[in-house]
This record gives sequence, C-alpha cells and structure tokens, in this order.
Amino acid sequence: MSTHASSGDHEEVVLRPDRPANGGEAVGRLDGRVVFVRGAVPGELVRARIVDDRQQRFARADAVEIIEPSRHRVDSPCDAARHGAGCCDLGFIDPAHTRELKAEILRDALTRIGGFGEDELDDLGVEPGVVAGLGDDGTHWRVRTRLGIDADGRAGMHAAHGPGIVAGHRCVAPEAGMLDGLDDLALTPGGDLVVMSDMDGRRHVTELAPPKPVRAGSRRAARGRAQAARRRREQPRAERVLEGDATAAHRVGERTWRIPVAGFWQAHRAAPTGYARAVVEMIAASSGSPAGGVAWDLYGGAGVFAAALLDAATDPGGGGGRPGVVHVVESDTSALDAAADTFAADPVELHRGEVAAVAARLPSPDVVVLDPPRTGAGATVIDVVADADPGVIVHVGCDIGRFARDLSMFVDRGYRVREIRAFDAFPLTHHVEAIACLVPARRGM
Repeated sequence: MSTHASSGDHEEVVLRPDRPANGGEAVGRLDGRVVFVRGAVPGELVRARIVDDRQQRFARADAVEIIEPSRHRVDSPCDAARHGAGCCDLGFIDPAHTRELKAEILRDALTRIGGFGEDELDDLGVEPGVVAGLGDDGTHWRVRTRLGIDADGRAGMHAAHGPGIVAGHRCVAPEAGMLDGLDDLALTPGGDLVVMSDMDGRRHVTELAPPKPVRAGSRRAARGRAQAARRRREQPRAERVLEGDATAAHRVGERTWRIPVAGFWQAHRAAPTGYARAVVEMIAASSGSPAGGVAWDLYGGAGVFAAALLDAATDPGGGGGRPGVVHVVESDTSALDAAADTFAADPVELHRGEVAAVAARLPSPDVVVLDPPRTGAGATVIDVVADADPGVIVHVGCDIGRFARDLSMFVDRGYRVREIRAFDAFPLTHHVEAIACLVPARRGM
C-alpha cells in the first residue's frame, strides 16, 4: 500500500515497511523502489516524509505519523532521544522485540553478504532467540559515555542528524548518577566531555579541547560538514581532568586494568566479562587450546581476551590448557600501557602496530582471537591469519555487515563456522555484537 502527498519541499508517502535494516531503519517499498524509514517498526502503517531521494535504487524517509502502530511500539524511556539525540535510536520498540529484529538483521547479513545458506544458519542457531541480553532492562547499562558541549557551555548528547548538541535532556543509557551535576562544571564550548564510571561506581570526567577547525577549501571540508566534524573529533586533542582521575580502574575476573578515561573500554559494564566467557567457551567446545601453545589476541586493546585465555585453564568451564604465550597486537599506545601494567607477571608479549604487518612476523598460533573495529578485519588481515593455520579462530564483530563479509573470506580460505553467538550489548539502539568460532574445514563436523 502506498500513497503520495506533498508537504512543502518534501514528498510524503504512506507505506508499510516489512523488515528491519542494519542501521535502525525499517525497509518498505514504494512503486518498486526501496524506502528506508527511520522511526518505524516493521509491520506498521506509517506516513513518512522523504528526506533523501538522490539514489535511483532507494530513498530515505522519516516517519511523521503512525497510522497503524505495531503492538511492539512503546514510549521511549530516553528523554534525549525523544528530543532528537542520536543515542537510543530504537527506544520506541519493546526491547525483547528489538532483539528479535537484531537476530533477523544478523541472519540477513550472513545470508546476503556472507553467502551462508538457510539450512546452515539453522544448524548454527541463528534464529529469533540468538541475540542475548546482558542482564539489564535496557537502561542504565553504560559505564562510559561521550557528550558534546554546546555554545553555551552545556553538555549533551550529539544530535541524531547533523552537528547539533541536545542539552537539557538526559540519555537513559548511562548508569544512575553519571550525568548528575555536569552543568555545574566550567565547560569549554565546542569541546567534548567523556564520563566514565569505574569498577567501584566512582565517576571520572575528562574534557577534550575543541577540535581544530578544518581549513576552508581543504579536501576534508569538502566531504560534508557532518563527516568533517566527526573526523575532527577523532583527532588527538588536549585533555583536562574535571573530576576524578585521568584513568579509571576496571576489573574482569581477578584482573584489574587502569584505562584512560578518554581511551577505549566496552560501554556495557557486563560486556567484557560476557564476551570473554563466550570466547573461552567457544574455544573449549572446539577441542580447546593446547597447554603451552601460542595464542594471538589481535586488535587486543588492553588484553581482556588475553587474560581470558590465560585464566581459562584454571576455570572448570574454560578453554583448555594455559597458553605458553599470548601475543597482543594493538595500535593504541595507552591501551598497551595499561596491558603492560596488568600483565607484568604473565607470559604476554605486547606489540604495537598495524595488525597484518605485526602478525605476519609472529610465531604460528594455535588459537587466534580478533576483535577488529567497525571496518572489520578485511582481506589482508584474514590472509595472514589463515596462512598461519590456527586450529581455532574466534572473530568478534561490532558491525554485522563487515562481520558477515569477514566470515565469508575465512570460509573461502579453508575454515568453517562452528558456532555463532550474538549480544544486545547496546540496548535501545540498532547495534548488535556477534562472535563466531571457526575451525579448519578439513576437521569435519
């Protein structure tokens, strides 16, 4: 069903999207053309305003009226998202149903991008219940959040679309108390604020200086204001500690890491433990790792997975024998500094540099764990890992499309997927984390 109307410069249409897209939209069709609709639940009838129709094959639209609401639609608990922030973009959908939609997206990506067959995915358990929660109800799960500072010196979430800051409206994801009293601090307009809750619930606040302006007429300025602003925020910037310390302590198992507040740590408090447990269980179920063997922890950050590999031997449900050495490869100096302190007495070797180049020089591994960024591992890294011929590979993916692509490349290089798990590690958002265990295809079933 579809109808057309005009609203100023933007066309309005009525349609019924029928499936979710990897990005939070719902997918419908209008006169044979695909339309990605923000703010719609698959199955409901909506009036949507076309906001981008520059592509011939598809258009993008925003839902402006819900004509026949889904039974899964709820009032979003996130005040910031209701006022245009980009934080809890699926807060208007019941969390249990959101996990079902994420499972559908995972299955679609593995089929369409990864080339996996329906029967194969059935055998792997990639079905509506595959996406597991991490013990929260969708709110107050985040231990690290990054805010923008507006022209009036107020901290707030970044707007969903465009460079604005949504101040005066709180996101529901950070742990209780994390955002209290931030406007009482003397903040620098144009800067960013990183707020982290440590393992004891103590708050640490670091301000990042405003990014340097992009030179007019430069190549980066020409890529679009939103992209340019994002790239500027990613550049190294001066830091100022406003509360607490410059580093925050986090514990996983019996080990503690001190992580720079402005550095990387998993956003969900339960994610590091949950992912580490999944990794060692997958390895154990794949015949384990040999005692005294070699393990690689690629894109290893501060070494949470390295610790899990070392400690699994003392866990009754662990992943087999204790490795003789774990090689952690990471490009972030601050993460490696934290790892060096944590692993001072352990058989862990730390390597800073680009993953493919460093891994190509390492001793052949028995086990490889890799947790690449959203861009995925890619062909060069996958070639290095496959050529090293490990007995078990565990691949962690935070972008489902790239995750499916990477798994396909591993299959092309002689591996088969033995198990897939997925986690709702970013509740009320479209993001989903997946972990796959691969073994050599020659090993059989």
